[in-house]
Amino acid sequence: MQTTKPAPSAREQELLELAYAYSLSHGLAELSLRPLAAAIGSSPRVLLFLFGSKDGLIRALLARARSDELALLKNLRYDDQPGLEVVARELWTWLAAPERRPLMNLWVEAYGRSLVSPEGPWADYARSTVDDWLELLKASQPDPDTPTAEARRTAVLALLRGALLDLLATDDLDRTTRAVETELG
Repeated sequence: MQTTKPAPSAREQELLELAYAYSLSHGLAELSLRPLAAAIGSSPRVLLFLFGSKDGLIRALLARARSDELALLKNLRYDDQPGLEVVARELWTWLAAPERRPLMNLWVEAYGRSLVSPEGPWADYARSTVDDWLELLKASQPDPDTPTAEARRTAVLALLRGALLDLLATDDLDRTTRAVETELG
């Protein structure tokens, strides 16, 4: 029998939001509870009590980061099908916005860790984000179940993620945006 975790308390939610803000600027790979707790006005003991372990806290932070991504995906759902290129351009605009650089850096870190540490708190993070984005792109296609449509949305996703990695490495928004626009046609 599976048990569900009770809804988080107000204090747990507050600390999660503070820890999330901290992780956006400090990352998660080298997360240490003592500095985190000091920065957010808590203690390592309270964090361990609320989240069960450091891995539990990381899982909660990854879920929090993913909720930002899922909110975007929900907002980009359309009643009609504007087409893959239109949705891809909107995704690029969202991904490339300067105010999202901390979230995108965190995403890259979590994505990479998910690939090299598939059994830890990062488990399935990369796969789930691929599935989320492919599902959105699929919904924008008029004939999504053909092999050609699947290949095209996979290529678009690869383009967006590759351009994002390049943007984060170089901060060259003009060049990466031109590349995305050139490939989308």
